[in-house]
Amino acid sequence: MADPKGFLNHGREVAKSRPVDVRLKDWNEVYVPGSLLPIISKQASRCMDCGIPFCHNGCPLGNLIPEWNDYAYREDWAAASERLHATNNFPEFTGRLCPAPCESACVLGINQPAVTIKNVEVSIIDKAWDAGDVAPQIPERLSGKTVAVIGSGPAGLAAAQQLTRAGHTVAVYERADRIGGLLRYGIPEFKMEKRHINRRIEQMRAEGTRFRTGIEIGRDLKATDLKKRYDAVVIAAGATTARDLPVPGRELTGIHQAMEYLPLANKVQEGDYVTSPISAEGKHVVVIGGGDTGADCVGTAHRQGAASVTQLEIMPKPGEDRAPHQPWPTFPMLYKVTSAHEEGGERVYSVSTTHFEGDEDGNVQWLHLVEVEFVDGKLTQKPGTERKIPAQLVTLAMGFTGTDRENGLVEQFGLELDERGNIARDADFQTNVPGVFVAGDAGRGQSLIVWAIAEGRSAARGCDRFLTGASDLPAPIRPTDRSLMV
Repeated sequence: MADPKGFLNHGREVAKSRPVDVRLKDWNEVYVPGSLLPIISKQASRCMDCGIPFCHNGCPLGNLIPEWNDYAYREDWAAASERLHATNNFPEFTGRLCPAPCESACVLGINQPAVTIKNVEVSIIDKAWDAGDVAPQIPERLSGKTVAVIGSGPAGLAAAQQLTRAGHTVAVYERADRIGGLLRYGIPEFKMEKRHINRRIEQMRAEGTRFRTGIEIGRDLKATDLKKRYDAVVIAAGATTARDLPVPGRELTGIHQAMEYLPLANKVQEGDYVTSPISAEGKHVVVIGGGDTGADCVGTAHRQGAASVTQLEIMPKPGEDRAPHQPWPTFPMLYKVTSAHEEGGERVYSVSTTHFEGDEDGNVQWLHLVEVEFVDGKLTQKPGTERKIPAQLVTLAMGFTGTDRENGLVEQFGLELDERGNIARDADFQTNVPGVFVAGDAGRGQSLIVWAIAEGRSAARGCDRFLTGASDLPAPIRPTDRSLMV
């Protein structure tokens, strides 16, 4: 274990952010580079000898958190990296993007601020890359089996890397022009610079994984033809069907899904555009949806020079402390201030959009809303609370309802869906079609990056077992696992 008195001697310190007026002028990550290194050993020492490390269960990957905390405390970065990679293919992704359910399950968090697990994680992996400790793991022999992975988000990449390392020949199919899925085009640059994705892709290429971009299975290549080419298929296509807002005025110009807006801003950073075709510059922006995707829209609008930014949420404002029905070590719904919210704008809770109003040219100009409250368990409008706010750009960030049904992938494979509209699978992540597996949001529904990686690893084990009759690949979860689910 780390310092047995660390949690008594050191308070919680987190990564420092660059000043708002500085970071709004660029798209670089918001944190001060290198600010964690002077403090991370002490922060890792706060990991206590708790007997039962509930952080293991809080993390869907089963990360060996006390072990790599101990190595980080002792500044044995190579050993810390080895323990970190034992359960997580991409800790530089989760260390930047995961909401850290492990910290909510930290035993120290019962009566003190939890260990900064996420900051320790990202420090370990950044040190590992800098030291050259992240090398390709090329399989000793090939199995002669081939696997197609559909989708290059965290679930698809994790499955592909595991299967490649098991000796199978793996090709990843991505319908976008670059690899990365929502990591590439959904996550803004200021949350994770895309160089982190690029170097992982190069590692995977060196290991033998092949990548095919600009090919949408179901449209550009029939699913039936894909299945004939490969011994197995892993579907990791995500849950990309966005929830819409069918209210009067929805057809007005200037109202977009978040995943229409955010990718264009990322394409500017990739050099595809000089300015985004959908820009917030000089406009009053309204973001509908109070989650992380909504916050990404807020931060993007700030950097594009919005005149104002307002974020709307239909649910009441969460509390700053755990609610009684969300006791430790479950993941609580708490009021959260992200880096984007630190940069300005207004957050409005318990409101519902009634309709949009436009100008004579069909451009959205106003959003009409009404306050809502729970009455007998149902959200009900409060009479006399109607008002309108300026809205020249509106982004809808209200979540996703399932995998894409328009490209023909589900029908061409003949896949069955579960009661929630996700692709159904068994305990080995296999669908009703033999040899076809599903991982990530396509089978689970909209979820977290840490769940996506865990599902990719678990589906890889099921696929490996199908191909060879047995598998030594780790499987951190089962599809039916609801333990501490977030």
